[in-house]
Amino acid sequence: QVQLVESGGGLVQAGGSLRLSCAASGRTFSSYDMGWFRQAPGKEREFVAAISWSGGSTSYADSVKGRFTISRDNAKNTVSLQMNSLKPEDTAVYYCAASGLWVGGRLADYDYWGQGTQVTISS
Repeated sequence: QVQLVESGGGLVQAGGSLRLSCAASGRTFSSYDMGWFRQAPGKEREFVAAISWSGGSTSYADSVKGRFTISRDNAKNTVSLQMNSLKPEDTAVYYCAASGLWVGGRLADYDYWGQGTQVTISS
């Protein structure tokens, strides 16, 4: 069992940066692959980025490649999403999720989800 709590959301202007964090409880965090997803109003939840349990593999949605960076610290049970060059279309609720297998962007295959943190980008 893993409990996930996101933080770091807020309101920033276009072109700005934010760093989201996800704190996980449970001693087995380091065995989970982690992902970030987002959901904008009226839209389906979509994949943003994923990182393997070791941090050795990462995957990104095309829309965020080169702007967002996912990382993790297994000693601190955290996974982060550094978001740069933010755009209004990045506005969404951002969720972190955990999977026992490497599933990349396959939303349905993630086992545990946080409650989300709101990110709003003004133009």
